[in-house]
Amino acid sequence: MNEIGGYFELELRTGNEYHFNAIKLNSGRNCLEYILRARGYKKIYIPYFTCDVILEPINKLGILYEFYSIDKQLDPVLNAKLENDEALLYTNYFGIKSAKVIELSSTIKNLIIDNSQAFFSNPIDGIDTFYSARKFFGVPDGAYLYTTAVLEDEFEVDKSFERFSHLLKRIDLGASKGFDDFRKNDSNLSQQPIKYMSKLTKSLLCNIDYEFVREKRIENFNLLHSNLSDVNQLNFQLSNDSVPMVYPYLTDRFDLRQKLIDNKIYIATYWPNILQWCDENQIEYFFTNSIVPLPLDQRFDFDSIKLIIDLILL
Repeated sequence: MNEIGGYFELELRTGNEYHFNAIKLNSGRNCLEYILRARGYKKIYIPYFTCDVILEPINKLGILYEFYSIDKQLDPVLNAKLENDEALLYTNYFGIKSAKVIELSSTIKNLIIDNSQAFFSNPIDGIDTFYSARKFFGVPDGAYLYTTAVLEDEFEVDKSFERFSHLLKRIDLGASKGFDDFRKNDSNLSQQPIKYMSKLTKSLLCNIDYEFVREKRIENFNLLHSNLSDVNQLNFQLSNDSVPMVYPYLTDRFDLRQKLIDNKIYIATYWPNILQWCDENQIEYFFTNSIVPLPLDQRFDFDSIKLIIDLILL
């Protein structure tokens, strides 16, 4: 029975989710678990250049895995031929590799696409694909999955209300005051069972102006690229449907990351675990230390992006 009257809840507009026809789950890693269970894979090939949380569902299910390398263009270097019960996971890195995803979809069987960094990239028919909402928006959890292999399990609906402290603190107190809560929320998402997306997260994702987000990210990317492409050691072209998560700036200036952070431009490291997985002579080790992912998201106007450019070039 609907509750009528009483105190007000959060005022959210009634809009639509971007991936409204996908399976809505609680996290990207659980999307991968869903795929692995539904397809019955016995082994999966994963890139060295990825977050270690990807191993959670693999280890949980007791599936064999093998690492593969990427090249200077972030493309996979593949030697093995996949068997029928084996899969290959490829990441749409930084949201700039959609063209490679399309190419792989026609040549690799049992392909799984990790679009956690490419929320707006379209899924390809017949290709298992998943997305993470919190990489692009102010939500604490939530993911979308496209697959034709559907599990018959009945999953619990997640509850998210206790995961919002970092999002609320950032508004009232600033990013640095909420960072410990952000890390705690990150940790709390570990080892969670597959659940459906919470009603709260879904409501927030229905509240987003996706066209504005798309346009602003592309606009900011183009501004960064037009000023930095000549000094960026990573060469790439953005395909028409690509909406990047960040601008990957490859540099041998090892002081740059800290310089930006000192100026309150917060830069992530993708991904520290790689420094334990790889040798110093592997390209993934180099990328982890040398790619500076510059923020370009929908919160930033021309002046913010120009400040980043000036700090790099001046």
